[in-house]
Amino acid sequence: MEIFMWWLDIDLKSKEWLRENLRCAELPMEVLERIAAVGGPRLDDLADGLTDADWDFIETQSEFVD
Repeated sequence: MEIFMWWLDIDLKSKEWLRENLRCAELPMEVLERIAAVGGPRLDDLADGLTDADWDFIETQSEFVD
């Protein structure tokens, strides 16, 4: 699933973590669970982390005022 489909539904704390830790290879379990809970990739699909396209979105397209 494309990030723009679930980004608006994820909690602010997780968004902030992702923005502050851009392109981090390992995401905390709490963030992974929250992504899956809002309809993003399942935990199994996130074993290798987010895709480059996801990180590009977080870095360039997501707004800091959610």
